[in-house]
Amino acid sequence: MSALIAASVISTCLGDGPQTFAALLRGESGAGLLRHSGPERLGVHAGYHIGGDDPDRPFRAGELLAGCLRAAVRESGLDPRTARAVVLVGTGLRELSAVEHWATGGPVFPDRRLHFGDVVRQVLPAARDVVTISNACSAGGHALALAQDMVELGEADVVIACGTDTMTRSMLAMIGRVAPVPTTRVRPFDQDRQGVLLGEAAAAVVVVPEDWTGPVRGRVAATGLSCDAHHETAPDIEGIGRAIRNAYERAGHTVSDVDLVVAHGTGTALNDPAESEALRKAVAGAGPGPLITAVKGAVGHTSGSAALVNVDVALRCLDTGAVPPVVGLRTVLPEGHGLRFVRDRPVRTPVRLAQVNSFGFGGVNAVTLLEAA
Repeated sequence: MSALIAASVISTCLGDGPQTFAALLRGESGAGLLRHSGPERLGVHAGYHIGGDDPDRPFRAGELLAGCLRAAVRESGLDPRTARAVVLVGTGLRELSAVEHWATGGPVFPDRRLHFGDVVRQVLPAARDVVTISNACSAGGHALALAQDMVELGEADVVIACGTDTMTRSMLAMIGRVAPVPTTRVRPFDQDRQGVLLGEAAAAVVVVPEDWTGPVRGRVAATGLSCDAHHETAPDIEGIGRAIRNAYERAGHTVSDVDLVVAHGTGTALNDPAESEALRKAVAGAGPGPLITAVKGAVGHTSGSAALVNVDVALRCLDTGAVPPVVGLRTVLPEGHGLRFVRDRPVRTPVRLAQVNSFGFGGVNAVTLLEAA
């Protein structure tokens, strides 16, 4: 079985969905100087910011989410006053910036604001349920998997899978202690990659059953999941491979059916080799293998919304037959030799089936297969 996508909306440092995709095709990066105060103390000097307002202002994650959700409801044709949709919000950090603000003398706030129920119901007053899924950097992928299950099982007529995260000082301080020198750009799958940088983003994907009569952007064939618990932070090749195989089995596809992989591609020392090895094992014996692109070199690591940002890009590849290059990739890392990374310029080719990878700390892995509608 499968479910349809009636609408997909994202907001990144490069703009909305069409603006982000156009910038990706041009090979542009949204990285800039970090706008948080004290970059030397944080150990981070660059980031992928949305807008020019105060980056430390609390509750920005909810504001970004509200904008995407409002646009997705409009694009899908749902009536916000009557649509009893279930809304699943994937996030890595929730409203951590508000906690940091409170900890330094800011006002007290009710703990429910760490979740997104109030924000969602401002946009969708009739929302039946609002659930926050805090599943690290694959949270959006898990939200999409659950959305498909709920629609297929008849537990909801409409489920909106969302993701949102903004930069926080504590998360910036953590990544500032990982790289020996401050990272200037994310360079996925590059031999000389420096490490990760955070990006801000939000996303909303409206998932509906096959008998939906409104607009359709694409089809969710399946999402494969694994939770390998191999290490607190380090990825596991076998755990990633299980999620890939699980997606193929659920969808009734083989790797030879896949035209494109939108990779997780964090530009970090451990993730890129592990993902490359897992992909090499998956495509072994399947001809030339799929094209591979990745977006974090352009938009940064967007945490809980990363999977759904990748989904939006994959849907646009399915629709246009244009695949953007991996921004920041110059020399492919040794583990990636033989894989078909898109480099330097876009590739024009029919894309019928796309694979979207998302992996999180603790080995929470989600791999989604998307088809043209």
